[in-house]
Amino acid sequence: MAQGNRDHWLQRLQGARQRRPDYRVAHRNLENWFHSALGQALLEDQRACINTHVQDLGGARQLHIALSDRLILAPDTDFTQHILATPYWHAGLPGGVVVCDPDELPFPSASIDLVILHHSADFSAWPHQVLREAVRVLRGGGQLLVIGFNPLSTWGARRLLSRRRRGPWGGRFLLRSRMEDWLNLLDCTVESSGSYFFRLPLQNERLLERRSLLEYFGTQGMLPLGAYYCILASKRVCAPIVRRRMWHPGKVIPLPTPGTLGASRQARYHQGPGRIRTVDES
Repeated sequence: MAQGNRDHWLQRLQGARQRRPDYRVAHRNLENWFHSALGQALLEDQRACINTHVQDLGGARQLHIALSDRLILAPDTDFTQHILATPYWHAGLPGGVVVCDPDELPFPSASIDLVILHHSADFSAWPHQVLREAVRVLRGGGQLLVIGFNPLSTWGARRLLSRRRRGPWGGRFLLRSRMEDWLNLLDCTVESSGSYFFRLPLQNERLLERRSLLEYFGTQGMLPLGAYYCILASKRVCAPIVRRRMWHPGKVIPLPTPGTLGASRQARYHQGPGRIRTVDES
């Protein structure tokens, strides 16, 4: 009997390891969750956080890899061109929106000045490839802003205890230190990093309006237990190797040597009175 129960739990454990989450379904659930009261409060806080980090930035192109075309962040930044990319197409999609996966961006390398990843790595089967693609399209010295859910928070605890993987609870909740390590491996320098939004993950409008003790200490920078983290990194520019100038043999002016001095001079020999003969010694 004990052996049978042991085999049963081993089979369930192996099945859970082999079963991969469907991030497409989780992605759409998160988009719908952002229309709730808690989701709207989180979205407004993220917009304010992003505007604070990018208000002094500018350039030619800004790429926002969004969850949806309905959840736009930082639309008023000082960039000439604003590119919005979303992983799904629908009938009401406005023109000019790029439909692509965040781990396969259809943009040339070193062509974007600012890339914003809004929970793109949290809801992807290949989060490291998402960062790699963002760094690839980023020009040297460009900025990368990453938004992700923080597992070391009350929201991370809610995810561990929640049985229904809907909304944020269906994401990865990657560690902020892990994301920073990946960015350093991709030749990026982390300029600023912090956690934000210290409200409890409860759909209660009264609790959302109140300022809790956790929110007070969190906004003072005492507790890094915010619901999400925001990382601003810049792509390092490697110094080019200066190649030594190649000398072409046809353009080299030879210096005279003792054996060649006077080789092209003309010598005059006297052949009797009144006769001079010129001989070229070259």
